[in-house]
Amino acid sequence: MNVNTPNYRSECALSTALDVVGDKWSLLVVRDMCMNKTKYGDFQSSPEGIPTNILANRLRRLEETGIVEKKPYQLKPLRYEYFLTAKGIDLLPVLQQLAIWAHNHVPECGMPPDWFLDAKPDDLVKAK
Repeated sequence: MNVNTPNYRSECALSTALDVVGDKWSLLVVRDMCMNKTKYGDFQSSPEGIPTNILANRLRRLEETGIVEKKPYQLKPLRYEYFLTAKGIDLLPVLQQLAIWAHNHVPECGMPPDWFLDAKPDDLVKAK
C-alpha cells in the first residue's frame, strides 16, 4: 500500500471507488435512498433481504465516507433517518449506467424502471 493512500489499495480512481462502494450492499442502500427510503425498516424491506448487522455496518460506512447523513426522527428510543449527501446523489448516474449495463448483458436481468432511468441528480435534492 502506498503511504500517500493509507485507506485505499492504490491511487487508481476505479480501485478507490470500489474500496468505498464496491461491496455487495452499499450501492443497493444508495439505490433505496434514490427511491425515497430513509428509515432502517425501509431498507430491510427491500427484496434483496440485507441482514441487519450488514445494514448497520453499511449505513455507518456510507456516513463515514460522506455519502449519507443521518438525522434523528425519534428520541425515545433514538432512531435515525438517512439521506444522501451531494456526494451520494452524484452516484445516481453510476447506478443508472450499471443497471443499463446489466439489462443489456445479463439475460436474467429485467429492465430498470423508467422513473429510475429518467431521474436526474437534482430530483434527489430535498430540503432536510
